[in-house]
Formats: sequence, structure tokens, C-alpha cells
Amino acid sequence: MARVAGVDLPRNKPGFIALRYIYGIGRSNAWDVLVQAKIDPRKRVSEWTEEEVSRVRSVIEQGYTVEGQLRAEIQMNIRRLVEIGSYRGMRHKAGLPVRGQRTRTNARTRKGKRKTVAGKKKAPKK
Repeated sequence: MARVAGVDLPRNKPGFIALRYIYGIGRSNAWDVLVQAKIDPRKRVSEWTEEEVSRVRSVIEQGYTVEGQLRAEIQMNIRRLVEIGSYRGMRHKAGLPVRGQRTRTNARTRKGKRKTVAGKKKAPKK
């Protein structure tokens, strides 16, 4: 099994799909990494030689921020926004959508389970 950036790549998938299992590498980055490493992107990981795996490793180490380092960088960016008191930082702190989405309806992923507020009852008619 090929191990790149601390992630075991699935052996039975093509290279450009398998590289997406690494946090920080998506569709276009996976394709670019394999082109730079001079490997056919459609070649399955099980068919890669040790030399090809090492080329992929070196391309990713030199040109991409991935896995733990990328997660830490993102957390530092969010922490900075919260500390300076920016609007985006306040939204992160409050657990609300950050990028301008509406919150009157929807936004349940960020806001969490509904908290029902009891309404005022109508007085009975006479």
C-alpha cells in the first residue's frame, strides 16, 4: 500500500482519485501532482513502483501544504480573525454562517438543533 503524507492510498483506485484521500489535495491538485511526477493519472496505485511513489511524495512535500500542517494553518487563521474581533471572527465565535448566508431559515448545520422558544398564548374570546 502506498503511503503518502501519512495517508494510506487505496490500492484499487486510479492515482488521480486516490490522491484525493489526502487532506488538502482535490481534483485539480491531484492531477497536477501526477503530471509533475511524470505518472499516468489513470494508472492504478497498485501498479505504481516504489520510485513513482517517492516522486509523488517529493512533489507533494515541495509544493503543497497538506494534512496536519494545513489543518493547523486554517485554525491559526480562524484564531487570528477571532482575536482581532473582525466580523468573520465574531461569526466563527458565535457558531453562525461566516460567508453571508441567511440565518432566518436554514443554517442548521452551523446553528445546530432547533431551540424552540415558547410563544405568547392568545387570550380566549368572550
